[in-house]
Amino acid sequence: MLDANIQAQLRAYLEKIQHPIELVGTLDGSNKAQEMLALLQDIAALSDKVGVRQDGNSVRKPSFSVGRLGEPARISFAGIPMGHEFTSLILALLQTGGHPPKVEASVIEEIRSIPGQFHFETFISLSCHNCPDVVQALNLMAVQNPGISHQMIDGALYQDEVTARQIMGVPTVFLNGEPFGQGRMTLEEIIGKIDTGALQREAEKVSARAPFDVLIVGGGPAGAAAAIYAARKGIRTGVVSERFGGQVLDTLAIENFISVKETDGPRLAAGFEEHVREYDVDIINLQRAEALLPGTDGGLTEVRLASGARLRSKAVIIATGARWREMNVPGEKRYRGHGVAYCPHCDGPLFKGKRVAVIGGGNSGVEAAIDLAGVVGQVTLLEFEGILRADAILQKKLFSLPNVKVITQALSTEVTGDGQKVNGLLYTDRASGVSLRIDLEGVFVQIGLLPNSEWLKGTIALSPRGEIEIDARCETSLPGVFAAGDVTTVPYKQIVIAMGEGSKAALSAFDHLIRNSVS
Repeated sequence: MLDANIQAQLRAYLEKIQHPIELVGTLDGSNKAQEMLALLQDIAALSDKVGVRQDGNSVRKPSFSVGRLGEPARISFAGIPMGHEFTSLILALLQTGGHPPKVEASVIEEIRSIPGQFHFETFISLSCHNCPDVVQALNLMAVQNPGISHQMIDGALYQDEVTARQIMGVPTVFLNGEPFGQGRMTLEEIIGKIDTGALQREAEKVSARAPFDVLIVGGGPAGAAAAIYAARKGIRTGVVSERFGGQVLDTLAIENFISVKETDGPRLAAGFEEHVREYDVDIINLQRAEALLPGTDGGLTEVRLASGARLRSKAVIIATGARWREMNVPGEKRYRGHGVAYCPHCDGPLFKGKRVAVIGGGNSGVEAAIDLAGVVGQVTLLEFEGILRADAILQKKLFSLPNVKVITQALSTEVTGDGQKVNGLLYTDRASGVSLRIDLEGVFVQIGLLPNSEWLKGTIALSPRGEIEIDARCETSLPGVFAAGDVTTVPYKQIVIAMGEGSKAALSAFDHLIRNSVS
């Protein structure tokens, strides 16, 4: 099943296994089961430390487990982990075999000390670029703690179960049979949800930090660039973010990042973090800013976090970015994750053969409709204006697709459902004023971005759109507070522009420090 090139690479990885492991299949007579068996046999043929059996007793067929020889397996895959999940399989093999994960020793110790029994199930799609992070985090926890087990489940292979559990977004995680979470989650976030004392301990550690020279709030492209430029000046630099990488983590194909012909969001975000960590930067992750208190402590600006922690700094750079704009109509929040989605790449496969709507006729909306048309049965794109706003080449592709319908001058008014999942969308024809209904199973919202600036209202000057007002030097209305990236009034929300603005903000902050000594 694996081609020669992949086999050669995998053989080199498997040499790192320290303890014998075995792959145990629970198979049936299906074609997928034969593919799975072929994969397991290919892997076993590459290392004398890997064995294969076919006498598994999982409730899901086909599936297979990965375990250390002579011990109960705590990792399993109900599906063939190829595509984005192939790395999850490789890491499961290595870590089960004793190869240490690239995680701080304190995090490993925390995982090992979590008491209780936790069985996680993660429903994924093989095209989802967010799913591997969750799968790999839970697999790592299962390796480190005997009380934790995890199974990855390919939703496309277990459609009946997806329907029965009303799963309409990936990744979706169940813990001991009950809903646990949906969407991207980091290892630290998962630990925090099951280890109830972790957040308080972390808040105490964060508050104990000495004041920074420059504190960057936000870990996206602007924040990462600001951190590097500040650290290179030799000043005490910190980054506090809700998730390092920001919205880039939710972006799939990136083909306009200068000098890099093509990449994807998670890969680029990992590169940002790796580069920042090359410098003496204190990265404080999984912390959401809640308030900005200027000049509260000897001229230092204080950033108060939702966890209760507080950070102080001589200068602050705000780079909290933006998020997907919501329709704000009845039913949208109620059915989020149950038919209302924002990532066509992640959730599209769950709507195979079904009817969906895409809200928005800009580039994002048209690209989403094109992408979904190859998976779903019917796509209806609704645009508020009288014409689409997407690039002409995208429109040409869109109108060439037989299963796409475009409706302009459409004001979406309500997402309807049966109490469990979406079953329709109501909209008003703006030309006639008539209210109409579309019967469908999914709604993908693609109508732009909202700046993450609510926590700054009343403290700093914001535009009518909620963006932080800045000048040519990224200065805000508060001395010593700068801003950069998508959260600001700078036009054109692009990764490369955000990075340039972050660099500029750091240089401006440094200039502020050398001109305004703060004791």
